[in-house]
Amino acid sequence: MATPSSRRQAAVAGMFYPSAPDALTAEVERHMRPALGRLPSDAPLPKALIAPHAGYVYSGPIAASAYAQVAPLRGKVRRVVLLGPSHRVAFDGLAVPSVDAFETPLGPVAIDRGAIESIRRLPGVAELDRAHAPEHSLEVHLPFLTRALGDYGLVPIVVGQAAPDSIAAVLETLWGGPETLIVISSDLSHFHDYATAAARDGRTAAAIETLALERIEGGDACGARPIAGLLAQARRRDLRVTTLDLRNSGDTAGGRDRVVGYGAWSVTEGGESRLTGAGRRMLLTVAARAIRNGVSVGRRPEVRLGGFARELQCQRGAFVTLTLDGRLRGCIGTPLARQTLVEDIAWNAYSAAFEDPRFQKLTAAEFPRLNLSVSVLGAPSRLEFGSEAELLGRIRPGVDGLILAAAGRRGLFLPQVWEQIPAPGDFLRRLKAKAGLAPDFWSDEVTVQRFTTETFAADVASLDLPAPQG
Repeated sequence: MATPSSRRQAAVAGMFYPSAPDALTAEVERHMRPALGRLPSDAPLPKALIAPHAGYVYSGPIAASAYAQVAPLRGKVRRVVLLGPSHRVAFDGLAVPSVDAFETPLGPVAIDRGAIESIRRLPGVAELDRAHAPEHSLEVHLPFLTRALGDYGLVPIVVGQAAPDSIAAVLETLWGGPETLIVISSDLSHFHDYATAAARDGRTAAAIETLALERIEGGDACGARPIAGLLAQARRRDLRVTTLDLRNSGDTAGGRDRVVGYGAWSVTEGGESRLTGAGRRMLLTVAARAIRNGVSVGRRPEVRLGGFARELQCQRGAFVTLTLDGRLRGCIGTPLARQTLVEDIAWNAYSAAFEDPRFQKLTAAEFPRLNLSVSVLGAPSRLEFGSEAELLGRIRPGVDGLILAAAGRRGLFLPQVWEQIPAPGDFLRRLKAKAGLAPDFWSDEVTVQRFTTETFAADVASLDLPAPQG
């Protein structure tokens, strides 16, 4: 047990959240209970979270949406790496504390001193207690973490002026395995009217989901720097980011003339299923409905987003592939997100059935025999290589989808293509041919991005479809 002199005292207890233990427990539980009630049994388990840090009356429900995701990890997560922006002390780099514990009304949270020592050697990391003493961006998360995880060791890091790569290097050092959870603390836009804030925060959410760290500025999120560091890691590690909640203080408490935005995001690793079973089936149903609307009334159905789960309203690239009696019947997709996932699936399914230039339009007689395959893409990341041989050594057969570009041309293969072309050399030559290049073409201008997919399929006959829109 840490001695009182080695503890950082709570700075905002009684202001941002109740200072009395019983009242604080009740307040956290009031927010957590409904969030846990909404959690699907097969929700993917996060490696990282992004959650807000305002007073609980304002951001508590949104923070609970994040922490409900990790409640199943209680007893498994033993270390939490918590990064948040500095609001009161200006400094360069990343600040770690010298103390052995952070005091909270629910008891002290022990600092993982070994983890802190492991990053002290990294550039920009320094011991700076004065950055921690008044800072609320880390403190307000501790009661939620205690409720969700029980006992854990804390690695608290206040982020000052720091580049994404410096933050990513710290995260890489501390990444660990399933025993480690990463939490990024950030609110969103500040003091706009409700409509302006909602639009701006929506754009920020889309940038976070698509790992577009270059599109997030300080005015979009006070934790823009630690978010950027996490997104840089997400690009390197093929992580998925899903919006769990997106609201502002006009939705939770207070007026709508000057609001603060709040969001919660879950970050999952490649080995995890990124969509729930219900989400997968709904996307297949949406695809089938879009095609049936085409054969029934000759147009795309209208997609009303209000009826779909948040996981289906994220920004994702996606492909829809149609097969009939085991043969390709159409395939259309978008490698980069252009709209919500559910809208993209509806659009691409209709296009695959009626607008793929390689095939005649799908007929009503063919529709009941179709098999639908949906591929949801991760954000593409650029491969670095100095030669074609080096590129071939970096490709992961059976795993990577590739986007090749050169001489104003571009070609894309989904990972499923490996089933027909298992040799990397042949795969690359066929991809160049698809882009309209000679199979032996090579140039220093060649760029290649890779991505992975979450792919699932169903026969149209197995889906329960609503009536077509007239």
